[in-house]
This record gives sequence, C-alpha cells and structure tokens, in this order.
Amino acid sequence: MGVSLKDVAQRAGVSVKTVSNVVNNYQHVTPGMRAKVQRAIDELGYRPNLTARHLRKGRTGIIALAVPEFGNPYFAELAGAVIDAAARHDYTVLVDHTAGLRENELLVSQGFRAQVIDGLILSPIHLETEDLTGRTGAAPLVLLGEREYEAPYDHIAIDNVAAAREAVRHLLGLGRRRIAFLGSRTGRERQPAHLRLRGWREELEAAGLPADDSLVVVTDGYGRADGAHAMAALLDRGAVPDAVFAYNDLIAVGAMRTLAERGLSVPGDIAVVGFDDIEEARYGAVSLTTVSPDKEAIARLAVDSLVAQLRDGTPPTGPRRPRPGHRLAVRESAPARPGGPR
Repeated sequence: MGVSLKDVAQRAGVSVKTVSNVVNNYQHVTPGMRAKVQRAIDELGYRPNLTARHLRKGRTGIIALAVPEFGNPYFAELAGAVIDAAARHDYTVLVDHTAGLRENELLVSQGFRAQVIDGLILSPIHLETEDLTGRTGAAPLVLLGEREYEAPYDHIAIDNVAAAREAVRHLLGLGRRRIAFLGSRTGRERQPAHLRLRGWREELEAAGLPADDSLVVVTDGYGRADGAHAMAALLDRGAVPDAVFAYNDLIAVGAMRTLAERGLSVPGDIAVVGFDDIEEARYGAVSLTTVSPDKEAIARLAVDSLVAQLRDGTPPTGPRRPRPGHRLAVRESAPARPGGPR
C-alpha cells in the first residue's frame, strides 16, 4: 500500500492539512514548516496522486501536442521538450500526428478528444485564421510554428526572418555571393518557407546583391529526398551556386548527398546552411551549420501559457507573441573564417 498524506503528517508531527498545503505549494506555509514536511516526504518516499488531484479540479491532467510530422526529427525533439516542460506542472502529454493534413488539423483544433484533454498545443500548416476564430467550446489552445495567424491565441515562434538573415549574413561573410534557397513553396504566403525566403531576399538586397530567383527551388515537401531532388534540379539547369541556405536541416542533408554524388565538395565548392539544428546535423560526415531554435524555450513558453489559461479559467486577454531565441550553430558545412566569430 502506498504512502498517504496521513503517514507523512504523522512522521512530521503536523496536520494532514499542513502536508496538503506543502504538497500543493501553497504560499502561506512557513519555510521551517515546509522543510520539516519535505523531510518526511523524502524519508517516506511519498508521491502525490496526480490523477486524483486533477480530477478534484475537474481536469484530466492531460494536454495534447499535435504536430504535422513524426518523421521530422525536429518535431520529435520538440515533443520531448514539451513532455519535460509539462512534467514540471504535473501534466502528461498526449502526442497527436496530423500528417500536415487540413482535415486532421481541423479535427484536432475544433475539439476532437475534448473529453480527454485539458488543453492543446498545435503546430498547424494548413489552417486559416477563420478556422481558428470559429472555435467554440473547445479546450484552451496555444499555437506553435511559424505560420502567421490573426487569431486570439498565444503563438510561440522564433523570428524566422531575422534567423534567415543571420544565416545568409554568415555565408556572405565567408565571401559567398551566389546563395541558393532550397525549400520554397508556392501559393502560401504566410507559411514559414516564405518567411525564411524573405529573410534570404532581404539580406542579399541589404548587401547590394541581386536576389536571383533562378537560385530559388520549390519543393513538394520538407524531407531529405526533397533536398536531394532540389539540388539536382538546380545543378541540372546550370544554376550552380557557391552556397545553399536550406529551409530546414533535412533538405540541407539531402542537398549535401547530391553534391557528394556530383563530385562537389562541402564547403570547398558549395557551403551549406540548414535550419532546425536536429541531432543529425551534428553527426553527419560533414557536420551541418544551421539555425538552432531554442526548443526548450519554445516548449516552456507553450506549456506555461496553457497552464496559465487552465489555472485562471480564462483565455488570454489578448494574443501574445513571445519570441524564443535562436543562434547560428557554425560547423563544417560553412565554417567560420580563421579568427572570426563562431
């Protein structure tokens, strides 16, 4: 039989109510009393019944994270960070896979699993603003990702334009002038590919260089094969760059494979920069220079926002747009110049 609050109270020589106040982190407990109860908790190995605690509050203790791709390591790493952040608030995470399909995103956002979860963190691709503003009676929602919305929900995303500009600026600092962009999409002006393409364009123009559209390659998806095909298409049409900025790391990895097959060296002939800083970027035959979003901060901000809504019982007074940080992780595919910053 497990250790109860009563057992802890007897060991500490205090009331059950005092133990409950400590376990629930109520502020009016004195430091000395809190330390006394905590010692008893540690000695007895007491673990609170989180399910009962949530049920008393009319909660399930479960939040959902819905992402578009399990096959993309970025989302796997982000999910791990969300699970860790949620555990600090005694929440369990149910991870859902939308496959980037509009019908699945609609289903999730409009209250599917509403009886199972307390709140939802969603990384959408195809939803429109009107889909989100039309939600009624659904669980509290926090948005992730770089798709832009004018909807009344907190939205956690790094500054994609600034991050892309930093990546291109690094390549320019290496003396590269024909910088290709792999991973553009058509007809979706508010999607992240367009934000990163905008950063690519703005930084080239700021340097007094033309943003050559012949060096922009549209891809159907965001995987390794898409990057390999995009790089091959660019080379086959004779538009040989001296650097590549890829929409994400998977496209960059695919592009580097094609370059190796064509006998071109990285970074000797063509420098490459990716985006996401997945684990694979650090351990390839040529490690990948890449934009590294602060995944832990993204997860923490998303979970904290959702927990605050659940605690207060109300949606945010206005949509908040916190900007987690990012950095450029400089590695072998586009190394810093000797003596330069890393």
